[in-house]
Amino acid sequence: MERQEDVFKKIVAHCKEYGFVFPSSDIYDGLGAVYDYGQNGVELKNNIKQYWWQSMVLLHENIVGIDAAIFMHPTVWKASGHVDAFNDPLIDNKDSKKRYRADVLIEDQIAKYADHIEKDVEKARKRFGDSFDEAQYRKTSARVIEAQQKMDALHERYSKALNANDLAELRQIIIDEEIACPISGTRNWTEVRQFNLMFQTEVGSTAEGASRIYLRPETAQGIFVNYLNVQKTGRMKLPFGIAQIGKAFRNEIVARQFIFRMREFEQMEMQYFVKPGTELEWFATWKKTRMAWHQALGFGAENYRFHDHDKLAHYANAATDIEFRMPFGFKEVEGIHSRTNFDLSQHSKYSGKKIEYFDPETGESYTPFVIETSIGVDRMFLSVICHSYEEQRLPDGQTRVVLHLPAALAPVKLAVFPLTKKDGMPEKARSIIEELRFHFNCKYEEKDQIGKRYRRMDAIGCPYCVTVDQQTLEDDTVTLRDRDTMEQQRVPISGLRGIIEDKVSLTSLLKKLI
Repeated sequence: MERQEDVFKKIVAHCKEYGFVFPSSDIYDGLGAVYDYGQNGVELKNNIKQYWWQSMVLLHENIVGIDAAIFMHPTVWKASGHVDAFNDPLIDNKDSKKRYRADVLIEDQIAKYADHIEKDVEKARKRFGDSFDEAQYRKTSARVIEAQQKMDALHERYSKALNANDLAELRQIIIDEEIACPISGTRNWTEVRQFNLMFQTEVGSTAEGASRIYLRPETAQGIFVNYLNVQKTGRMKLPFGIAQIGKAFRNEIVARQFIFRMREFEQMEMQYFVKPGTELEWFATWKKTRMAWHQALGFGAENYRFHDHDKLAHYANAATDIEFRMPFGFKEVEGIHSRTNFDLSQHSKYSGKKIEYFDPETGESYTPFVIETSIGVDRMFLSVICHSYEEQRLPDGQTRVVLHLPAALAPVKLAVFPLTKKDGMPEKARSIIEELRFHFNCKYEEKDQIGKRYRRMDAIGCPYCVTVDQQTLEDDTVTLRDRDTMEQQRVPISGLRGIIEDKVSLTSLLKKLI
């Protein structure tokens, strides 16, 4: 069986070859942890954003959107805590001169224990066959029990160190666990140091008169500072939400795994303002709502899980991640946090403005609590590509690379091919596109044999292909081919829109959420 790291390398190469993702400034050999989306990538990315936006704003009467500026008053980041506390614990290997996040090294070690347990259970399953009792085996196998105890002890020690912000203890854990640098293979580690992740720049016409500002490290603060504007102009009643999609910037020292961790990335965030005391109920509701959004894509419930935070941010009273099974393990794609009233209270304190909600039912004023759902567009994009990618061996011995993208997210919904470049077939094919391009994204292709054209469309995840042939000119029917099954059926041109539109529209996805 092919190693997951090799599969991931193929996915990265596929993204470049087929116009999904390019290294930024590619002709200058790229810029670390910054990427550009190509012609197919931007379509897929836009479809993901539309799916999220409409599921929030279209399906909820009490959620509205905004688009806040990237540059914000510098005091915003003082109030939010980012100036003083937006740090990563970093450690260097003295031999390789490579820098790592200490918390990631330890989390990878915890994951290794979990992998050992799963491999052991898998071997036992093969050995015992149908009679295998997994629960009993986990309880009684000395090797599994020992690995579980080590993992639990490490987890507890790590959580304590993280919550106490004990950098010396984080380093000691790395030494005690004999964690080696993946590059040099040595354990020659420096002390752990904190590093602030915000990018700084200056605004103003002269160096002397310029003031320091930051590229925003998250989009959430743009929502919080606009709470009063939206609430008053929209006459919003609690509970209500404000949604936003926008760029954020973090000076990640350890950027890795392609577009999973980048320095410039895009977030889809919704802040839901609620009455104090109801926040944990709403937290549970949004956990369920967001998981349903992911699972509606049809990637299988077994590929998702909740991961509760070991360390709560200073402002949170509950936090969990939705993790998706990537080729490099379960990784966070979305965070759901109960942020209490921290942000609005801080901005009220620092700005001197009263930020409260007058409750007409009780006649009291109070600062709302907030439930946040925050999802990385780029991570979502990567999870969709990773799950969809398949190298398929066909019955005739050939292989094809196919992206089984959810049809509503696919960059191109329909490709139309004339069988040959003569006898009026190209004109007929073009007339089909002229009719259907108002309803979904269509592509015309006439180069190469039909088989090669099918393969190209499979590789970009196009769900349907139509071929115009001699019979089309006689009876106005075409061959409609399905990407996943490769089955072909003869259908009238007049019926194409009806057959395809329902399957490829976002509406078909959104209806699953109601």
